[in-house]
Amino acid sequence: MTMKNKVDIAIIGGGIIGLYTAFELAKRGVENIAVYEKRYIGSGSTFRCGTGIRQQFGDEANIRMMKRSVEKWTTLGDEMDFPKFKMAKTGYLFLLYDEEEVKTFKRNVALQNSLGVPSKVITPEEAKEIVPTLDISEVIAATFNQTDGKANPFLAVYGLARKLRKMGIEINEYTEVKDIIVKDSQVEGVRTTKGEIKADIVLNAANAWAKIFNEKLGLNIPIEPYKHQGIVSEPFKKGEIKPMVVSFKYGGAYFTQKANGGLIGGIALKYGPTWDLTPTYEFLREVSRNFTRIIPALKHISIIRQWGGYYAETPDHNAVIGKIKEIEGYYLAAGFSGHGFMLAPAVAEGMAELITKGHTSLPFDFYDPYRFERGELREQAVQMG
Repeated sequence: MTMKNKVDIAIIGGGIIGLYTAFELAKRGVENIAVYEKRYIGSGSTFRCGTGIRQQFGDEANIRMMKRSVEKWTTLGDEMDFPKFKMAKTGYLFLLYDEEEVKTFKRNVALQNSLGVPSKVITPEEAKEIVPTLDISEVIAATFNQTDGKANPFLAVYGLARKLRKMGIEINEYTEVKDIIVKDSQVEGVRTTKGEIKADIVLNAANAWAKIFNEKLGLNIPIEPYKHQGIVSEPFKKGEIKPMVVSFKYGGAYFTQKANGGLIGGIALKYGPTWDLTPTYEFLREVSRNFTRIIPALKHISIIRQWGGYYAETPDHNAVIGKIKEIEGYYLAAGFSGHGFMLAPAVAEGMAELITKGHTSLPFDFYDPYRFERGELREQAVQMG
């Protein structure tokens, strides 16, 4: 199919944020949209994520955004006419090991409850009922929310792309955007490896690569690529580890079982800023050491795959989302610091509202791209892995 040379909205980045935003725009009647992805869709951060979706954050904005995201994740399969996609509400289980940690998480749970998220503080014995293989000898409490869970990023991306193409939305893979064309402080289009495309609006949803376009336009918005890694194990008895299990004491570890029974997860070991995604033995060693302290039986399970991916990090580990005031028609949704997959539905809805109406009811002010130059860093988002 011939690529259009004029669109209304050009979206840079074919990951979950770019595709979901295109979907929300199309639902609102915007027809002439094109997505540009330099490799294949999902190949950036989305297909490298740990699958988790949680509302257990420590600040109001992220909790509100994630509550809305969970509502939308729940119905996405139906919206896409793709019943194979479902969010599994298997919960998130945070293991707590000291009184200070318990105090912090009790405060977080109270805030979550006040915003309609049914998380709760539970005993170590109750945590072991949820995951019977846990070693709770050092655990003094835990928090759990059954409405958190996980989803398959491959099915989400495939389903969105399939639906978008049925809606007549252009998705251009292996089409790298090299520059955003701006004249007299107004977006005029994008320059790609396959030619120039005229556009009145450009959304930069390139996450780790977003800074490259910002810097070319003279914008200093701090987003840096950090290498994080993940593992998948061989399958074992299904249903042994249903929730996402998290331990900050043991390496910022997180893990859960996939649908096929294999383990997926990681720890909070990072490298960077860097564009190098080479997997490291150090990570593999630390994963093995920390996972088996949480569940000793995991020492009998073989790791079959390891990979690297980017957390596009900002100084406060919160995203930068909004309209760029220096350039008319330029929007940014990037710097998700490891939370892009789970936040995607609410971000896409809010961005579509912002582009089509000029405002959104979602708390985008929290993610204001200009907060850094004002010295107004947010409370760091709860981050593991």
